[in-house]
Amino acid sequence: MKALITGGYGFIGSFVAERFYKEGYKVFILDDLSSGDRSHIKFPHQSYVLDVAEKKCDEVFKSNKFDVVVHLAAQISVAASMEDPHLDSTTNVIGLVNMLKLSSKFGVTKFIFASSAAVYGMNEKTPLTEEALCDPVSVYGMNKLTGEEYCRKWTELYGLQTVVFRLSNVYGPRQSAKGEGGVVSTFLTQINHGEKIILFGDGNQTRDFIYVEDVADAMLRSVTADYQGAMNLSTNQESSINELIHILAQKQQLKGIVRKDKRAGDVDKSVLDNTLAKRRLDWVPMYSLAEGLEKTAEWYLGTLTENESEQESKAKKTVSLVRSWEIWPYIENVLAFLIVLALTVGSVDTGVFDLKLIYIVLIGAIYGTKQSILSVILSCALYIGESLNNGREIVSLLYDANTLFHVAVYLLIGIAVGYSIDKRNRDVLSKEMQKQAVEEKYDFLKDIYNDVLVVKQELQQQIVNSEDSFGKIYNITKELDSLEPERVLQKSVKVLERIMKSDEIAIYTMNQNGSFLRLMAKSNKAGFDLPRSLRMSEHAYLTELLATKKIIVNKELRHDMPLMAAPIFDNGKMVALVSLQQLGFEHFTMYTQNLFQVAVQLISSALSRSLRYLNSTQKDRYLEETSILNPVYFSAMLRNKRDAKQQLNTDFTLLSVDRSQLDHHMLSAQIASSLREADYMGIDHAGDVYIILSNSNEQEANIVIERLGRLGIAARIVQEKDQGRFALEDGAYA
Repeated sequence: MKALITGGYGFIGSFVAERFYKEGYKVFILDDLSSGDRSHIKFPHQSYVLDVAEKKCDEVFKSNKFDVVVHLAAQISVAASMEDPHLDSTTNVIGLVNMLKLSSKFGVTKFIFASSAAVYGMNEKTPLTEEALCDPVSVYGMNKLTGEEYCRKWTELYGLQTVVFRLSNVYGPRQSAKGEGGVVSTFLTQINHGEKIILFGDGNQTRDFIYVEDVADAMLRSVTADYQGAMNLSTNQESSINELIHILAQKQQLKGIVRKDKRAGDVDKSVLDNTLAKRRLDWVPMYSLAEGLEKTAEWYLGTLTENESEQESKAKKTVSLVRSWEIWPYIENVLAFLIVLALTVGSVDTGVFDLKLIYIVLIGAIYGTKQSILSVILSCALYIGESLNNGREIVSLLYDANTLFHVAVYLLIGIAVGYSIDKRNRDVLSKEMQKQAVEEKYDFLKDIYNDVLVVKQELQQQIVNSEDSFGKIYNITKELDSLEPERVLQKSVKVLERIMKSDEIAIYTMNQNGSFLRLMAKSNKAGFDLPRSLRMSEHAYLTELLATKKIIVNKELRHDMPLMAAPIFDNGKMVALVSLQQLGFEHFTMYTQNLFQVAVQLISSALSRSLRYLNSTQKDRYLEETSILNPVYFSAMLRNKRDAKQQLNTDFTLLSVDRSQLDHHMLSAQIASSLREADYMGIDHAGDVYIILSNSNEQEANIVIERLGRLGIAARIVQEKDQGRFALEDGAYA
């Protein structure tokens, strides 16, 4: 089973992913890492760093065929949703719709969506049931309620099974101090940093705190629960913020409490009724508030400080690198100017070259407009300084055409070079970004391909190694690749014995009018005796098989029917019945039932193919305008019967017919009415006529001989020792 956890590196998501992994699921995580942390997951899993709204998610679903999707990826801050409604809607609505669309498109069995108690708004008629009025007061709550409606409609329109959990205040290890319901993490963060707790209001406001592992367990249970729709996930216990602080104070030293005014929009009472979840999921929360807080506080004490120290260290290094990167161009610009200044003051003869102009071009070409303008300003200042040093007055320079010309040239060259370089850099950056996007897409598709290749190789290996895998079934049923229906059915018994590990298999064929079934082949087990015919009207399970066209399993272990039975249809008509009479108790599982069904389907396919061949070769098989097999097909049919007798101990009797006074046409017309559908007439190469009586012993054969005698046709039993003179022609049957 495959489970995709969106937001699986986050607080709740990591616990849900861990719970599914422990239950034996192959876990896949889709997370853009905007708030998640890879270090939360310690077990083997497949990771996709993507936003849930991206088109690339289509490739993820297409390649993996998930059984369950747990959608936890979300923007979780109520405050942030009010500041940036567009961002909240993009993640919490558009991302959800994308996941719903892909889940229904690629056959996901169950879709689980994490909603919030925020959908109830300011309703304080506690405890709130699922039928309570939903009137959210925040963008976050509105989008969660919109998401619930999408899930409901997706079930109605596309048949996708969806479960929505309205979470109360979830707390536990790995929780950030930001987002909805983060009062526990906020307090623990303040405590572990040696800060005073900041309390808004008087602390008598109540919340319904639920430990994160209880949430994960409920979501796992919902996969197999027969429920679709919204349900509260909570403890149904009312706990005040003051109680929360009191429990924390028993475990850790508090620096004090800073009391502030109640925040606008804060609900005084919030408790959710969890009766529906307990009843439909067979679930109860396992952790009390004190137990959950103890585990949470231990994690914060051992982990949070270390993580934040690492983050602060990384942040300082980043700031340092950014600052050095920003200041370095200025340093190089000033150094270059100082060189020009030194050469100019030193009266270095540069001929026709203007060092200041060269300086402007070089700086502009290296750094672009920003530094080229600075180089123009410095060059103009140097030129004016030179003029003043030569005895010119600053007022006269304002009217000097030569000075204005130099300033204009410096400015024009600086802007032109800087702009050209900036444009080139933008173009290069654009191309680099396009290249990077293509490379990322290539890498992503390559990773997808490699994942699929690994899965394919694993499946191939399982097929090779598994004794009763579907691949093994396919290889075994290749033995049924025959163009003769009887040979297909006879071989099917051996095939089913090997697959089902049973030596009590039987196959019956249906007569033309559908009134009874006749035994065609069965396992060659000593003492395994079955009725040679079954009348449809006398067995209720046969009527049910004909009506439902599905496998029947004898779960009540009744003695008057087989353990499992499955019909074989051709062109909508039941032509045969496969029955498994007994099976070892350890093999009587759902897997074995599925195995039996798949095997019967493959047998049915082989039989249908052989029947089509039989119909297409009807004229070639019989003497013209008779029901007498020609020598080639009669010899092959006799060989089939001998093989069945040797391998399956299936009886048959061969009769020799005296045709001295009748031609083939008259003989065929008279004998045909006295034979069953499973019996055959034929001639050998000498022109002698014979009858093959299927599933008949000598006693039953004598009855047929008497019946023919009354028609004036003499017949006798050909003993087995006398059958050796028939020349059986190989190749008549495939």
